[in-house]
Parts: sequence; C-alpha cells; structure tokens
Amino acid sequence: MDAAGKRIAIVVSRWNELVTKELLDGALSELRRCGDPEVEVVHVPGTWEMPVVVKALVTRPADTRPHAVVALGCILQGQTPHAKLLGSDVGGALMNLQVALGVPIAWGVLTPDTQDQALDRAGMKYGNKGREAAQAAVEAASVLEQV
Repeated sequence: MDAAGKRIAIVVSRWNELVTKELLDGALSELRRCGDPEVEVVHVPGTWEMPVVVKALVTRPADTRPHAVVALGCILQGQTPHAKLLGSDVGGALMNLQVALGVPIAWGVLTPDTQDQALDRAGMKYGNKGREAAQAAVEAASVLEQV
C-alpha cells in the first residue's frame, strides 16, 4: 500500500474530541507510514455534518479532488435511538457518495456504548480505528487505480 503522490482528505468530527483526536492521530501516523501523501484535514462540528463536507471535497476539480477520504467520528449511544439513527443516516449518505462518485470513503466512525469503549478503539485495547480507516482508504484508492 503506497500512498505516495496521492491526495487524502480526512474529515473529522469535533464532537467527542477526546476520542476523535486519537483517531486523527492514528490516521495521520498511518498515512505517513504509507508514503506520506498530501493530506487535508477538515474539522466538522459533528458526524451529522460529514456528508455535505465530504461531497464538497469529492466533487472538486480532478486536480484537487482527493483520491480517498477518511471519515472519523464518534457517536456514543445514549438513552434514545438517536445514535443508531445518526449512524445509519451518515453511513448511508457516505456510502451513496462513494458509489456514485467513485471516490473511496473509509468509515472510521465509532458507535460504542460508552466513552471507555470508544477510547479502547481509539488506541487503547483494540488498536486505533483511525489507523485502520486510513489503511482502508489507501488500499481502496490503490485498487481503483488498477481496475
């Protein structure tokens, strides 16, 4: 997986920043390891705002359009179905964008029950899902170059 010469955008939510900062650090570290591509980081208020920003990025002119996008966020479960609805709506919107526009959008949005579970997936016990999403973005962009 070689990201050298590629443009990668990272769209990261400020909501639950304790977690999303760790996801971002993991993604940036992985991208440096994969060839240090040109990286643009865009912060959005929350996960809900991701699709419209990702759409703006992937519909840019070809010379500035990212080869892949990494979406990073954390939707904590609460006492209402809000988190499930939010995750489903955002996931569906991002999936539709990547299929329609042909730009990989890697899902690095956590949907844990608790903040401890989120931190475990942001670099503690279970690896860093931001790092994994960055790997997926680079690999998917590389596959698209070959097909």
